[in-house]
Amino acid sequence: MFFVFNKQKIYSYLVAASTVVILFILSFFFTNNNIDIMQTTSGVSKLIPVYSVDTTKKQISLSINLEDNAEDIDKILKALDKCNVKTTFFATGEWAEQHSKELKKIVEKGHEVANHSDKHIHMQDLSYEQSTQEILNCSKKIQKIIQKEVKIYRAPFGEYNDIVLNSAIDNGYIPVEYSIDTLDYEGLDASQMWDIIAKDLKAGAIILFHNGTENTANSLEEIIKNIQKRGYNIVKLSDLIYKENYEISPEGVQTLKKMTNE
Repeated sequence: MFFVFNKQKIYSYLVAASTVVILFILSFFFTNNNIDIMQTTSGVSKLIPVYSVDTTKKQISLSINLEDNAEDIDKILKALDKCNVKTTFFATGEWAEQHSKELKKIVEKGHEVANHSDKHIHMQDLSYEQSTQEILNCSKKIQKIIQKEVKIYRAPFGEYNDIVLNSAIDNGYIPVEYSIDTLDYEGLDASQMWDIIAKDLKAGAIILFHNGTENTANSLEEIIKNIQKRGYNIVKLSDLIYKENYEISPEGVQTLKKMTNE
């Protein structure tokens, strides 16, 4: 029996064999890492930030993106104090420098500060090096003011790509987005924001607010009390998310990896 090979067949066999080897290596690498945030859809890999957390505890987090001014920070902190709630504020490096007094006050009240890039720009337009610099510069400025380490990251405008996420992950940050957008920046009042929150509220949810809006500072107390009436405990993001040995679904749900007996 004779086998006839032409150049096209040989090339096809080599490509197939190489693909198998590469897939085997990738499979070995990702299954032996503590963190798996690489998801695959239609054969295309994509990194995913945390949008919500799979938890048996009836707890959720509020996150507040710090925008432009700081005029309503005292009012926001007063509402949080009144409800005995601690939350997470995302600050850019520029905001931190311009409003260092308010940033210190946020930490003194027991809340945490997270990284929102150095400037409020479209991160997905940057190279890996530029993205990394934005993240590191922000943390450097924040940490100089509050003397605390910052290890949670959220890209401005909720925009990201693999370059942005890799630049955060490679430097030890956990990228976190949100599962509920209150649309407070559109001028919604407390009742309208609560309607949005109520329909998607569940354990592990991460809710997005902003300062500097028309109604957020005046609405927080009412919204928080509605959440608490449903039996949810409101915690900081660092107390909600998993820091290691986790994986993230294509929908952005962070879960603990199941331990297997070897």
